[in-house]
Amino acid sequence: MSLFYRLAYRVGFAPWEHAAQHPAAAAQIAALFEREERERTRPFGHALDLGCGTGQWSVKLATRGWQVTGIDLVRSAIDQARQRAHAAGVNVAFVTGDVAALRACGIEPGFGLFWDFGTLHGLSQSARRAVGKELDALASPNATLLTLAWAPGWRGPLPRGASRADIEGAFANWRVIDDGAFDATGLPRPLRRVAPRFYRLRFGGHC
Repeated sequence: MSLFYRLAYRVGFAPWEHAAQHPAAAAQIAALFEREERERTRPFGHALDLGCGTGQWSVKLATRGWQVTGIDLVRSAIDQARQRAHAAGVNVAFVTGDVAALRACGIEPGFGLFWDFGTLHGLSQSARRAVGKELDALASPNATLLTLAWAPGWRGPLPRGASRADIEGAFANWRVIDDGAFDATGLPRPLRRVAPRFYRLRFGGHC
């Protein structure tokens, strides 16, 4: 998958970036962020954007009052993310690295929110378990993970998706506290066919 993403950004094929700009998608995600913020007071604390790409959501979270770190393995995407944050006038720490080796990238504990707009569902189950161990080490008590996943299926080079059982198996020390369909109305047809869902997990559910 890493080679696929590097090539995709190089040729400008990044439908996940375009989907994030769609008004319906943006509204749903804003509602997810608002729900997290209702449980906190400003400043909201530290958020980690897993597979941040060009930093759209990292910047959104920063403008909302989060202290944000974004990580992605594609250096060109990280370069664009830094430019985006600078243009928006917000401070975001961007890191080039593997989401399955967060601590090796110098990322330190203390995160109350982990955000994933479709990175984890493209990993193998063993890689997702590795991410789970990393998040266990970096999470604050009662931290939240928000993750978007397509329904499982074969889609060539595109993500194969992940079921709720896959997610629960990868994040054994987390508990799914919400599971809802993502409304893909108006998005490109391939994205309407994958039955995307958002899962909200809370750290410590099985500890």
